[in-house]
Amino acid sequence: MRATLHQLEQTIKARRTADPSTSYVAKLTARGRAKIAQKLGEEAVESVIAAMQDDREGLTGEAADLLFHLLVLLADIDLPLDAVLNELDRREGVSGLVEKASRPKD
Repeated sequence: MRATLHQLEQTIKARRTADPSTSYVAKLTARGRAKIAQKLGEEAVESVIAAMQDDREGLTGEAADLLFHLLVLLADIDLPLDAVLNELDRREGVSGLVEKASRPKD
């Protein structure tokens, strides 16, 4: 899975500066971070709806869209996928309740 996500990350980075009339990534990037974040949110909601409807096929497609748009957002903020994967590795084996309790309070 890491190889697929890393390849997609590289494709997104390469297409960010392409002609927006020929690249969805370039078009979305040109519209700005707020639009990218909005699309990510839409895909998250659509994923939740598919899950609540027990629509496995629909959830598969929506989850792919969600990951794609997350990678577009990460590229826009220049945050490498490896930073996220490293954070997941760091959390591996730590109880979710313990990890959440260790976060700084606002």
